[in-house]
Amino acid sequence: MSKYVKDLVTRDIKNRLEGVADAVVVSYVGMDVNKTNELRSELAAKEINLMVVKNSLARRATEGSSLAPAFEGAGGQVAVCWGASDFVSLVKEVVRLDKDEDKFAEFSADGGVMDGERLDADGLKAVSKWPSREEQISMLVGQILGPGATLNGALLGPGKTLNSQIKQKGEGDE
Repeated sequence: MSKYVKDLVTRDIKNRLEGVADAVVVSYVGMDVNKTNELRSELAAKEINLMVVKNSLARRATEGSSLAPAFEGAGGQVAVCWGASDFVSLVKEVVRLDKDEDKFAEFSADGGVMDGERLDADGLKAVSKWPSREEQISMLVGQILGPGATLNGALLGPGKTLNSQIKQKGEGDE
């Protein structure tokens, strides 16, 4: 590949990864075209982008960015996954596909980058056990509403009890 073509490809990779802060690097070597298309459609359904890149060109394109550590130690052709609603959801989906040996035996999550720090395969598995953004929001809302519900019950409980006793006394007099 000539230097001019390498520069064009590097610029294209840089443009496509512009604004991406967190990504996962996966290996797909040995997958046939049908499996690759099936993988891409499953990822697209979850709003996850997959781009196949040559490692050296990706390293040049991400030099100086937060994605640069993701390509350290990787060799040959790799694929970069990014997108989803948050990074934890992305990692959960990639790890799920990695575990699916029947469907995608050649697919494996090799590492990634989160907040500028490199994650290895074990780090990705640890992140996949974290709660996603939606789960965190629901836990936060539950913690916010919990004391209010307790206070509501504490304030209304005695009043309801008194109302019930007055009603019983009133029915007894008739």
